[in-house]
Amino acid sequence: MANQSKLTNIPTTCIEYVHPWTDSCINATAGLLIVSALDSFRIYTIVYVASLLMRGRIPKRKDLSRTVLGIMQSTAFLTTSAFSYSAYLCFLRRVFGGFNIWTGSYIPAFMSSFTAILVERPSRRSLLTMYVANVATEALWRMASSRGMVKSIPYGQVLIFGLSTSSLLYYFRSGVHLEGKDSIYDIIRFIVGRDEEGGQKEVKTIKPEQSTRPRIKNNYLLIQKFLEMHKKVTDKLKALPKHDKCPHHHSCAYYTIRGGTKLFGIGLGIQVALKLVLNIQRIVKSPKKTMSIFFAKDTLKIGAFLGGFSFIYRFIACFLRHVTNDDKPSYSIPATMLASVAFMSYPDKTAALYIMWKALQITYNMLSDQGYLPKVPGGVIFLYCAFTAVLFHAATFEPRNLRPSYWKFLFNLSGGRISVMDRRSFDVWGLDTHAQIMKTIEMTRTGTDIKYTFGRW
Repeated sequence: MANQSKLTNIPTTCIEYVHPWTDSCINATAGLLIVSALDSFRIYTIVYVASLLMRGRIPKRKDLSRTVLGIMQSTAFLTTSAFSYSAYLCFLRRVFGGFNIWTGSYIPAFMSSFTAILVERPSRRSLLTMYVANVATEALWRMASSRGMVKSIPYGQVLIFGLSTSSLLYYFRSGVHLEGKDSIYDIIRFIVGRDEEGGQKEVKTIKPEQSTRPRIKNNYLLIQKFLEMHKKVTDKLKALPKHDKCPHHHSCAYYTIRGGTKLFGIGLGIQVALKLVLNIQRIVKSPKKTMSIFFAKDTLKIGAFLGGFSFIYRFIACFLRHVTNDDKPSYSIPATMLASVAFMSYPDKTAALYIMWKALQITYNMLSDQGYLPKVPGGVIFLYCAFTAVLFHAATFEPRNLRPSYWKFLFNLSGGRISVMDRRSFDVWGLDTHAQIMKTIEMTRTGTDIKYTFGRW
């Protein structure tokens, strides 16, 4: 029976496949509702409270009220997505008398996602779509790769990042970004600087200021000497030549070096802070290992990427303005592509795919606003449902192609139930589903604590 048609129904019951721990579809759905509600509440409490704290001010009663309502609504959204998936699986089995490749996960996941997204706030739907699109794109690539349909390209994520960022920076330099006002441009402005932003007034060269620093007592003589030396070097860099077409205030050398060193320092600070948070238990147990944690090779990755990108971009942009005696938005394309080489020091797939989907979203919105592409009503909702269904399909039939972190998310959300769904009857489709799920379960057991135990493996 191997490699049976995937459109043919497999005559397995929902008791055997969906909820082998109970004979009741209602009990299975109710149990999933309870455990998913608890985990959803935990997740969104952390998310919303962290967002509230990041504002950097004492929250008012209105802020607290919005936070509580946001937690409750988002918890309802994620809980609905979890328990309605199980309910739709049982419903479709009763309608069709079995499961095929579509009704075994994709269609019920699409239906549950549609039900759930209507519960969530409209302002969050686009953000959720971007996230699932990111993870689903990676899953689809792995699925195609496992079938021999595509081949991985070395540092392909760097190419994706470069092409996507080039389009965003072109919009940024052209000034068209002012129409959409997407938050991604705040990040771009932070990395390349406000001077590269299109639509700004032309600036004039500013001579280095001869500022005076207060004298410091002898106890801090070394610091005083360092500050004086830093000021001398900075003033000399500022006084170097600057092309009239360059939009920045001081010399090109100062502009380039300052951008690179500033972003390197910020990236280093981010990496150190992350290491401190993620390794707090190890540091408390063994303070002697603190230095080894902070001075590891990967500590410089984010700083090298941010600093390298800013330095190379500014250098190439100024070089092109010097050579051509002009300043065009199109110069941002070669400057960005060359600067993207710095992404090799931090080749994160998630970041590359996020930038790709953000560029596609902004491009589509821009072209649809100009009348070149039609506006699709409910397009965001459809994309969210389609991509989420892909993730549930991968988790059901070929989990090796799903990002491990997303599998753990589904595992915790379902209280371990996703690992107990009996998929052995689906092996006739030639996907080695049972073997894949057993290996994934073993990896999950060694990596996380399982609080719930069901099934009969």
